[in-house]
Amino acid sequence: MSVLRKLPVDEVLDRGRRGNLVRRLTGKDLVGFGIGIIIGSGIFTLTGIEAKQHAGPAVVLSFVIGGVVAALAALCYAELASAVPTAGSAYTYAYTSLGEIFAWIIGWDLLLEFALGAAVVSRSWSGYVANLLDLPPEWFGEDAAVNVGAMVIIALLTAVAVAGIRESAWVTNALVVIKVAVSVLVVVAGLFFVRGANLDPFVPPTQPAAPSATALEQPLVQALLGMEQSVYGFGGILTAAAIVFFAYTGFEALANLGEETRNPRRDLPVGLLGSLVVCTLLYVGVSFVLTAMVDYRQIDEGAPLAAAFQSVGQPWVAVLVSLGAITGLTSVMMVELVTIGRIGFAMSRDGLLPPRLSQVHPKWGTPHRMTIAGAVLIMLLAGFVPISELADMVSIGALSGFFIVALAVPVLRRTQPQVERPFRMPLSPVLPVLTAAACLYLMSNLDVITWLRFAAWLLIGFALYFGYGRRHALLARRGGS
Repeated sequence: MSVLRKLPVDEVLDRGRRGNLVRRLTGKDLVGFGIGIIIGSGIFTLTGIEAKQHAGPAVVLSFVIGGVVAALAALCYAELASAVPTAGSAYTYAYTSLGEIFAWIIGWDLLLEFALGAAVVSRSWSGYVANLLDLPPEWFGEDAAVNVGAMVIIALLTAVAVAGIRESAWVTNALVVIKVAVSVLVVVAGLFFVRGANLDPFVPPTQPAAPSATALEQPLVQALLGMEQSVYGFGGILTAAAIVFFAYTGFEALANLGEETRNPRRDLPVGLLGSLVVCTLLYVGVSFVLTAMVDYRQIDEGAPLAAAFQSVGQPWVAVLVSLGAITGLTSVMMVELVTIGRIGFAMSRDGLLPPRLSQVHPKWGTPHRMTIAGAVLIMLLAGFVPISELADMVSIGALSGFFIVALAVPVLRRTQPQVERPFRMPLSPVLPVLTAAACLYLMSNLDVITWLRFAAWLLIGFALYFGYGRRHALLARRGGS
């Protein structure tokens, strides 16, 4: 039984045509879902942290670099999603082009990305709510022994995700309108308090890292090249770009909704590229305003935007920022729960996970078992584990997935030239290979400890694959090689 056996593209397309998932989503819904999952803790938290710790005002360039790499990956996703619309997205693309072992790796990475991301965001949500409503810290926020607030919000949103994809879209779109309005307000209001002196120097000169920084906290590329551990300068911009890439993760969730989209070959590229363009513009605008309002060395890392407006005597804007953060984080969790259900559904349908996880609810038409199973894991993480230090894991999981998707584009073109591609990535194979290289380079700018944790996650995944998935896979039962 070869680990490189491939799933036929025609079979994937036939599944979509006769699948049990209900086609209810439009291009507008997909743009809403995309913005809903992309804009979250990145714009409300990471902007300030990375400006202060690594890039200074040049964090604007970090977001531009992250946005360019994300856009290249989105073009790869758009071609594959329009050609092979499926609930499994990158997992299924790898299965049809590179082989089963690569499909397992990318599916396992995506489960890591979205589960850990939802847990991180739910804890952030709990902290914002506690701060805004003055709730008891023993139940809400990072100081709680058991973060009840994070667990409760995951439970409530899971009920919505299980009830139906259309209901999930309604909730997500409503929250998106609110947080986009708040993000625009931040940019417009902040422009009245811009101080040119705060932007000088725009790129702070390189300086040694703090004495307390350990070797495990050094970017991998610096460790491999034997460079002195440093912050700011061009290296700081790249390190910040690798970390703020967390802020762009999630747009690939749209590709998992191919079997629930009315016209996936038209609407999936619109949703992927449209949501990414909107979010990149908002990220750049907000990061510019923040670093122009406050000296980057004085930025508050806990609530940077709210604190910035309080510092210029505008507490009413700070309150609106907190409300925008709460709605933004809520929509992120909503889409991540929906996505986990679809990834697990696809892997279970192929036999790599237990078959019960691919059962669809007879009334609501959603993969309820996988969604609930994922939610239970997220609630345990969110309730009991302080995981803010693991945020980099979301970035490395996403970037590794994008790396494989980029390679899948030219491979699928060569091995399956007959497949119709309503959207085609330009300059293939040059641009896809460049995309894969850019993802790998950003990954190398993440610290050593993140790579070690990622390796441990992959080892657990390989143990599950060789212990269960390889023998129970649908292709194995057919006698595939």
